Amino acid sequence: MKLILAAAQLPDCLQVAAVAFDAWESAEADRTYTTRAPLPQEPAPRGAPDLRALPTLLQLLHQHALAPEVIVVDGFVDLDPAGTQPGFGRALFDALQGRAAVVGLSKSAMKPATPEQFEVHREDETPPLVVTTAGLDLGAAKARVRAMHGRKRVPTLVKLAARLAKGSGD
Repeated sequence: MKLILAAAQLPDCLQVAAVAFDAWESAEADRTYTTRAPLPQEPAPRGAPDLRALPTLLQLLHQHALAPEVIVVDGFVDLDPAGTQPGFGRALFDALQGRAAVVGLSKSAMKPATPEQFEVHREDETPPLVVTTAGLDLGAAKARVRAMHGRKRVPTLVKLAARLAKGSGD
């Protein structure tokens, strides 16, 4: 099983969602899960990854006894190409003690610039997605992201996870 995790701050709580799927090409989720938690504390200091959703995402995995082989998150695994600045995905990978590979997808570029090796073009005329990984080869992760269902830049199931986290349903 693979999971796409997303988190959203609602007016009164933090809501996290997971979309479970087996095949990278899946157009529909096999199952979906949501968990709510109290609003997190203050944001991380400038330049540090925002880890406020991490405890709630871990709670969701534990609460539903989920043990995925791969987790896809919105954001970076590492904030720099050399992997010296860990991001949210790296914190998740470490919290799971490497039991699941983590693939980070971002619509934003790395600072100061994203090396081409991290880019995946899903449509000819749109900016690329930036793919970063922990526990999975970058080339394999890029091929899997490219194969994900959806005609647009962001894969269908990634959009679904974001909508569920925001409480918009499917």
